[in-house]
Amino acid sequence: MLHIEIEPVWRFHKEGSPQTAVVMLGVLNQIRETGKLTTAAEHAHLSYRHVWNLVEQWSDFFGVPLVETQRGKGTRLTPFGEKLVWAGQRMQARLGPQLENLAQELATEIKPFLHQRPSVIRVHASHGFAVSRLRELLDKEPGIGVDLRYVSNQNSLVSLAQGACDLSGVHIPRGALRAQAIKACRDWLDPREDRVISFVTREMGLMVKKGNPLKIGSLKDLVATKARFVNRDHDSGTRTLFDQLLALDRIDAAKINGAQQMEFTHAAVAAYVASGMADAAFGVEAAARQFGLDFVRLLTEDYFFVCKRAFLDTEPMRRVLDIMKGRAFCDAIAQLPGYVAARPGAVSTVREFLEIVDAGTAAEAKDIKAAPAKPPVAKGRVKQKT
Repeated sequence: MLHIEIEPVWRFHKEGSPQTAVVMLGVLNQIRETGKLTTAAEHAHLSYRHVWNLVEQWSDFFGVPLVETQRGKGTRLTPFGEKLVWAGQRMQARLGPQLENLAQELATEIKPFLHQRPSVIRVHASHGFAVSRLRELLDKEPGIGVDLRYVSNQNSLVSLAQGACDLSGVHIPRGALRAQAIKACRDWLDPREDRVISFVTREMGLMVKKGNPLKIGSLKDLVATKARFVNRDHDSGTRTLFDQLLALDRIDAAKINGAQQMEFTHAAVAAYVASGMADAAFGVEAAARQFGLDFVRLLTEDYFFVCKRAFLDTEPMRRVLDIMKGRAFCDAIAQLPGYVAARPGAVSTVREFLEIVDAGTAAEAKDIKAAPAKPPVAKGRVKQKT
């Protein structure tokens, strides 16, 4: 199967001058993370001397140093170098899924002209870390092609109902908002023909700066502390969930500082907080940990796939289920903070699946109610999940 990668190039121009600079932000990021120019050179498969010359050329172009070296302390980025790196992190987090979609469209268009024609499974799913891990494992399987398109939570079910995909990825919250989420999905689920494939659970909550300097412990604290917030786009399931949580707590979104500032992925909002452009965001724990942020858990979501009953009997789908049930997939999910492989690959009817998860939610609530009373937590203190 042909794989296409589309990567952006950061090319800087000066007005009225033919001079340009192509800055390799990956090199600068390695310097930021390791403090060693030698490591950055090895990671880029370049010589130390070549990387040092590049850094000097970039600094000369901007007229501002990008790195500084201190005796006994290695190499570190200057504030200007940090700004460039964080701009790159935000760009990659924002555009990554869209570039993957474009690459997949191109691969699909040129596939008929190539000799390799593996069985292709069309997957429409909300962007998530676990979906990416599954995609990586499927890409290693000979004879199976994956046409993965990242779409909104609701649109993935629409795609399945209209025959535009074979697998639809959906996530719904546990707890008080569960019935509302199921109601939104019901019009696009066919209990007779659709089958549900268990996948993972994931923790959702607030991403805050390391050490949680504003002592944010709830959605109400976003208003009380006047924290700078960065939101998800209106079409995303995560944005819908966040708005529903605000309504549940009777919080006016207009009172949240920056609620109209939007980004398109979990990683993008996390990068905003990590770069100092916001104090908090809402999303998955894995994104928060990826950028070294603290996380305030608010709820758990079930992420699952839906497909047609007849598709389960196809050879490619049987191989997908085997991969979901395999050790490699469980090990990959175990590396994602806040994610748990939840009976991956287990197939249920729509009714059976909802009964299973509702029973689990009820048991969770019962355990919480039966738990011994704990001393009151000081105001502003964040209870972290262990």
